Amino acid sequence: MRYSSNHKAETRQRIIGEAARRFRKDGIEGTGLVPLMKALGLTHGGFYAHFESKDALVQASLEAAAEQMLERWLLSGAGEPAANDPAGAPLRAIIDWYLSPQHRDEPEEGCPLPTLAAELGLRGQPSKTADTMVAHLTAHLADSRLAADAGHEGIVALAAMVGALTLARAVSDRDASDGILAAVRAALQPVEPKT
Repeated sequence: MRYSSNHKAETRQRIIGEAARRFRKDGIEGTGLVPLMKALGLTHGGFYAHFESKDALVQASLEAAAEQMLERWLLSGAGEPAANDPAGAPLRAIIDWYLSPQHRDEPEEGCPLPTLAAELGLRGQPSKTADTMVAHLTAHLADSRLAADAGHEGIVALAAMVGALTLARAVSDRDASDGILAAVRAALQPVEPKT
């Protein structure tokens, strides 16, 4: 069978996309290459035509997940660029989405940090992609009206959000889970500017 000239690149992107979803949902160690490739209708041996190792796939998948997350992050709830609203509504929309039951319940479509940050650290494989993602997210969360050191505030907000989402996913009591999300969401809401 003859494939199009883009077939290999398209297959690689399909592998990355599926791996990014599975890594966010099940973690790196919880995602096997054989089931991953089988879900895509591909062979395990075919994996090596696209990646030299699982670690290479992890890096490519984290980059794809980070790009997807940053794109979502830069849009407010109404789909408008967040930078267009100086009154803080986009920041509220970001916090509300991140700390929502939907994000908690759909890890495969959300931020990779709650699932992968600890695992990357435990594996002794910190990621430059994670560095970039953290820098972008903390810069966006920084609210210079609230603190002299906006970068410090941004990292505190991101750590609180990642931690809250991680805890909300870990507890079995749905009311407690919702309470964790609501408490941190309320604590992080930006202050309304004084007129």
